[in-house]
Formats: sequence, structure tokens, C-alpha cells
Amino acid sequence: MTPLPQTPLLDTVQYPADLKKIEDRDLPRLARELRDEMIDAVSKTGGHLGAGLGVVELTIAIHKVFNTPHDRLIFDVGHQCYPHKILTGRRDRIRTLRQEEGLSGFTKRAESEYDPFGAAHSSTSISAGLGMAVASDLSGSKRNVIAVIGDGALSAGMAYEALNNAGALDARLIVILNDNDMSIAPPTGAMSAYLARLASGRAYMGVREIGKKLTAYLGKGVDRAITRAVEHARGYVTGGTMFEEMGFYHIGPIDGHSFEHLLPVLRNVRDNACGPVLIHICTQKGKGYPPAEAAADKYHGVNKFDVITGAQAKAKPNAPSYTSVFGESLVQEARFDDKIVGITAAMPNGTGIDKLSEVFPSRTFDVGIAEQHAVTFAAGLAAEGFKPFCAIYSTFLQRGYDQVVHDVAIQGLPVRFPIDRAGLVGADGPTHAGSFDTTFLATLPGMVVMAAADEAELKHMVRTAAAYDEGPISFRYPRGEGVGVELPERGQILEIGKGRIVKEGTKVALLSFGTRLKDCLLAAEDLDAAGLSTTVADARFAKPLDHELIRQLARHHEVLITIEEGAVGGFGSHVLHLLASEGLLDHGLKVRSMVLPDVWMDQASPDAMYAKAGLDRAGIVSTVFAALGQKGIGFGAAS
Repeated sequence: MTPLPQTPLLDTVQYPADLKKIEDRDLPRLARELRDEMIDAVSKTGGHLGAGLGVVELTIAIHKVFNTPHDRLIFDVGHQCYPHKILTGRRDRIRTLRQEEGLSGFTKRAESEYDPFGAAHSSTSISAGLGMAVASDLSGSKRNVIAVIGDGALSAGMAYEALNNAGALDARLIVILNDNDMSIAPPTGAMSAYLARLASGRAYMGVREIGKKLTAYLGKGVDRAITRAVEHARGYVTGGTMFEEMGFYHIGPIDGHSFEHLLPVLRNVRDNACGPVLIHICTQKGKGYPPAEAAADKYHGVNKFDVITGAQAKAKPNAPSYTSVFGESLVQEARFDDKIVGITAAMPNGTGIDKLSEVFPSRTFDVGIAEQHAVTFAAGLAAEGFKPFCAIYSTFLQRGYDQVVHDVAIQGLPVRFPIDRAGLVGADGPTHAGSFDTTFLATLPGMVVMAAADEAELKHMVRTAAAYDEGPISFRYPRGEGVGVELPERGQILEIGKGRIVKEGTKVALLSFGTRLKDCLLAAEDLDAAGLSTTVADARFAKPLDHELIRQLARHHEVLITIEEGAVGGFGSHVLHLLASEGLLDHGLKVRSMVLPDVWMDQASPDAMYAKAGLDRAGIVSTVFAALGQKGIGFGAAS
């Protein structure tokens, strides 16, 4: 007789409380089902796969042992939160991940009470957890606070600041160090080597064996004082651990895929810990899915893919990506100038710096998740006559802004800032949007701020930055493909502070800063068809502004519209300041500044997001008609 199929355990779990009803011995089966569910979901949506696969057992164990959401669980970055979302009442929506009006790809407070702290940028979990632990003490509420942080995130100084403060406060905080020896790029710096030595040292192994024998002899109820004595003995033999010196009780390393290891440790810490505890677990990124385990990046971020083969869907590009154009242009310029060096903060592939590394490895530096250090490191190189290209995503450059101000701009050091992921980025949503770089950079005296309208302009700006030694200079460009323009063999050196007229007209002027230029040209076709002769200009520079170009547009057109992929306070604000200062608004000129709306825009496709923001072809046409007091009837018509 054929046995009846088992009811999936995962079907019995809607919320973490349901895990309490499952026997420990059945948890490996639940873990397999949870992995399968996650793999199937991400195969349909794309997203961050490898990190979540690596913490399946840990996520189950935490929710089983602790009383979430009363006990607070904070994931650093949030790449690994998909299993958590499935177990916390969101399984029915998991196939909407990163889609318009769907689940966020990161933890998000507005989405669930099980997400006590939103994440997406690295190395914040310990600080947030410490704040919650202190709040618990102050309010007299007894709760555990658990912060899960990866080894890659420990390359950021903020994590150490929080560890140091937590140890000094002797706070009841549980930090779980998820050591998978694999952040987005291979782990960088002394921390990775330190963890490896700690885990593999002969002295440590010997003491651990003593601990095992003591535990076996005394039974599982071994007195906590003896356990701690063993830990102190280990610390004495190995010279102590950094975490213990910072005031943490250190446990591990332990196998992060073994419930037999995880559950007793978590229960002991829950029941016995008084001050800060760090549990060091070892996991495998991409665990349980062979294509991910075999991939160099462990399927950190994937497009939609075939579950059986692991093959990812790839769109047929019509043009090279902006990132690849930057990387190839930088290599080209580096062949002409041996003073050019490249710097990335743990994103070599994402920024295109990996291309420079392949050709000039000794002139390429990955400093880890440490944007503040990256900026000042670049400043030091510039002070010694080198030409550093410090390539950081717009959203991550925010983390190094103080260094941009004090260590670069005030000293007038010629650090080059290639700013990838400028503008809206689609599925990663508001935490990764490049909305503010023009605003926060263009306010700084002596800073040159550029934006590429297309991939050819990007090549020009790479060469321009390489040739510019008078001070700091930045150039921004978006994620994704270019517009398909013909690329020059080598970029030209642009005149600093000079824009260009792309199309001439007489009534309406569209002044674009960045890659909205394509939509401006399309909008101009519709406006011309409606009898509104339209000029289109590419500003190229937000600072210094092309004063003569702006004066010309203001004096010879009835309407002037500025368009940019950034927040209020950026390019358009500088143009308005110039027009007001020179009295060019006193003679009936109709000016409108088109910027990103003053809201946090949730994830959708980039095209859908720009349409919602009103920064597409239709939005530009509508803005012109509104400025003229007319109503557009479709494209190319006005009443």
C-alpha cells in the first residue's frame, strides 16, 4: 500500500508561534521545505537568494526559541530576510517580492510588526539593537533583542562603535555573527582572517575538545559557571578574543546549519544571559541549492531563473550598461595615466571597478563596506599626487558625506567620484534610490558636479575627470542600459561648466540634467507637433552652472523647464537661484523645476516609477501645457 503523502510542515506555520508546536527533530524537514519555497518564489521575482538560503536554519531557530515580535529580531542589511518573511505571515505575498505594490526586498517597519527595524544599508543592526535593548531597560519591559550581522558588514566602523558602546553599557543584547566567509565580494580586511584563525587555531580546537568532554561528563545541564570557565580558559590559551575584550561574552564558532547546535545555545542565552553576548555561527551562503553553492557570488542577487538548471533570464541588451561603459572608459584612461587608481567599497562588480582590477590589480582597492574610509583613503591618495576614482553608489555615498565635506572639499583635493545608481533604481526601492547626491554635492564650494545624459557623455566625463586636477569632481549615471548612442573611440575633455544645445526652438526650453534628456527630446517632438517650438539643452553641469546658456534660454523663450532625476534642492534650485539673482524672472518668464516628488517611492519598474514621478515624456509635455495655462489633449494637442 502506497503511504499517503505527508502534509508539508510549512503549511502548518503561518506565524512564529506555530513553530512552538513542531518537535525539534522535525525542524530539518521544515528547513528543506522553507528553502524550496524561497527558491521557487525568487525564481519568479528575482532578488537576493544566496543570503536567505544561508540563514534558513538560523531563522527557524530564532523564531522557535524567542518570542517574536515581543522579542526584537533585527537583520543587518536585510538581504537574508526572505525566510523570515515567509514565517511571519507573508508567505501568501512572497511572490510579490520587489514588485510594484508588493513586498519589499528588505525588512520594513510599515510592512509587519515582525520587522522592528528597516534595513537595506549595512552595519546598522547592532546600533539599532542596542537602542532597543536600552529602551527595554528604561521602560521596565523584559524582552530579548537579537541582531543578526554578517562577516562582511563587520568591515564597517559603525558596527565596532556599537559593539564598543554595548560592552560599556553591559546591555542585554544578543548579537549573532553570521560568518559565511562570503559577502557580496570576497571579504576584505583583517577581520576575515581573524575569524578564520579563531575558528581553526589548534589551541582553540584543543580547548573546545576539553569543553566537549566536560559537557559529556557532566551532562547537558552543565553548570553555567563551568561553561564560562571553559570559555575563559579558551580565551587565555588563544590570547583572548576581540569581542571579549569589548565586553561581550563570546560563544562559538558553531555550525549555523545544525539545529542540534543552534537550539541549545539560543535557549541557554535566552535563559541565562545578563549582559551582551556574541554568538559566532558559520554558515554557507546559497546553502541547499547546488547552482547557488557553485556560483562565485553564491547567487547573491539574481534575475528570474529556472529552478532546475539555475539559468538566469537575461534581457537582450540594446546597448551596454552605464556601469560597463564607465569601467571600460576608466581602464582606457588608466592606460594613458599611471596615476589613476580605482577605489570601491565592497562593490567591485556593481560599480565597474572590477574591470580596472583585471588589468591593473595593484592600482585597484576594495576597502570593504567602509564608505567613510573609502573617501578619506582617496583623499590621502590625492594629496600625494594620485588620481583616485572613488566609485560608490549614490545611496551609499551618503554614508561618507562628512568625509566628502571635511577631508576632500575643504582641502580642495582632486578626488573623482563616479556615482552609480543615480536616480530611481526599480526593485530595490527607496533605500537604494540615488535621489540626493546632486543636492548634497552641489552645495559644496569648489565641487564640480556633472551628470551624463547618455553613455557617450559618460565616456567624455570619465576623461574630463581624469584630466581635472583643480579640486573634487563628480559624475552621476543610472543603473541599467544606455540609450544606444554611438560611442566615441575615446572620450573628449569637456569644458568645465559648459552645457550644450541639442535641438533648437523658439518658444519652450527644456533644460535637462542627466539621462532624462531622451524623454526631453521625445517630449519636444510632441510639443513641436502642437505648435510649440521647443529647444532642448543638456546642462552637463549642475556646478558650475553654464550661466550664459541659462541666460540665453531665459531671454529667448517663454517657458523654461528644468528636468532632473533628483530631489528638490538640486540642479533646478541652482538654476532658479541664478535666474532670481539676475532678475531674469521679472519679465514674465514661466519657469518650472521638475524633480523627484517629495515622498519615498516604493519599488516598481524604473519606467513606472518615472511615470509616477511625472519625469517621463508625458509628464514633461503636461508640465509645459500647465505652465502655459493650457490643457494637453494626448500628445501633440492643446486646447
